[in-house]
Amino acid sequence: MLPRSEIIPAEFYQPYIDLIKEDDIHKALEKNTRQFRKFLKRIPRKKIDYAYAEGKWTIREVLQHIIDAERVFSYRATAFSRLDTTPLPGFDENTWAANAGATERSWMELQEEWRLLRKSNILLFESFSDHQLGFHGQANGRPLNAFTIGFIMSGHVAHHMRIIKERYL
Repeated sequence: MLPRSEIIPAEFYQPYIDLIKEDDIHKALEKNTRQFRKFLKRIPRKKIDYAYAEGKWTIREVLQHIIDAERVFSYRATAFSRLDTTPLPGFDENTWAANAGATERSWMELQEEWRLLRKSNILLFESFSDHQLGFHGQANGRPLNAFTIGFIMSGHVAHHMRIIKERYL
């Protein structure tokens, strides 16, 4: 297993990385998954379509955003682990959210999609050798490796759990 020192400093993503205390990427993903699944089950139904301010996403839209971002992160990790040197673009989360159709999707369906996607990503990270986890690439103009992306993936979810607790519930 790679040591936490192999995380590439990532200014934009550092707040996400800092939310994850585990050193083992596999344990971090598993723990984060359990925490988020429990958290989603505790959200009151009346809050699912609540936004804390005008122009802000609802909790349902936040979950769709988390799903979208998780897909982007897993693609990046896969590309880097395969030594693809193609610089990968960023994505406009607001444009994606506006066009995702989250409001037409059931809350249970979104939770199940995230659960299955995360399970797939856990298997993906388990398939990477330490060597593959350390391969570098560039995403959104920043150097990263697959190992770092695993921590970003968990930290992104932790970040949104914190935001939902503080601003929505």
